[in-house]
Amino acid sequence: MLLIPEPIINATVMQNVLLSVDHTCNGTPWIQWQFMSSWKSQCIIEWKMNSYVNISSGYSGRVHNYDNGSIQLLNVEVRDSGFYMITLSDEIGNVKQSTIILNVHEIRYEEFYFVAVFIAFLAAGSAVLVCLMWVCNKCINICQRRKQHRRGNTVLYWHTVVYYISMCCCVCLLPQGRCYH
Repeated sequence: MLLIPEPIINATVMQNVLLSVDHTCNGTPWIQWQFMSSWKSQCIIEWKMNSYVNISSGYSGRVHNYDNGSIQLLNVEVRDSGFYMITLSDEIGNVKQSTIILNVHEIRYEEFYFVAVFIAFLAAGSAVLVCLMWVCNKCINICQRRKQHRRGNTVLYWHTVVYYISMCCCVCLLPQGRCYH
């Protein structure tokens, strides 16, 4: 049995990628990993457990093999995108194959630029809103002062009117014009 837990792997440039497999077989297995893309096919590594390891020169120093058949690719590049086929053979002659698809993408600095510009616009928008709130607050304070000033004048006016009316009442209605204001 040959099991691939992650058949499609997405990675970014300079990342280490584990091409993980799990297998069961009779006896000591012989394992081979091949890279295939639209422009080339290349053997990466082959080994027999507890016997030998053969790593191709293009992957020397960039690949590490594990006893369970998995390999780790170090510092992947965009050109590492493609199909990785594992072939597993046991001593009886049973052969099992499976494939992992690796997609390697570059980090796009345009995305970081977009985020930075977006944050700058949010900050500018926030500053404008704060300024508008300050102006509105000042306008409200000015309107409230004017209203209080008008109320104060109105109260003073009515006090004056009431005083004069009471004076007239005193003079006209009270005998002998006595008024105690």
